[in-house]
Amino acid sequence: MPTTTKKDLIDRIADETKYKRNDVRAIVQAFLDTVITELGDGNRLEFRDFGVFELRERAPRMAQNPRTLERVPVPARRTVKFKVGRLMKQAVDAGMERAEMPVVETAARELETV
Repeated sequence: MPTTTKKDLIDRIADETKYKRNDVRAIVQAFLDTVITELGDGNRLEFRDFGVFELRERAPRMAQNPRTLERVPVPARRTVKFKVGRLMKQAVDAGMERAEMPVVETAARELETV
């Protein structure tokens, strides 16, 4: 399974829109920074049809070192849970072709009207 990096996404968005790579890079990075900040503040993020990011508390527990079999306490911690949205679920379940996916150009046109 191939891996798509942030750079790959930026290049693809820049190629499919009229925006320069540096502008797209700044927007994508600002988006990611904001997601991190919001989750760090304990907020839930909902992107309709894409998915929901929310924090979950993990209870403290006892684990075991597999090498020494020594029991080790693991403290409680917060973790991020992602629940898949409708369009992403359909794309993954059906193996949706790229042509059937909503295109970046549509989003760019919507931005122009704002």
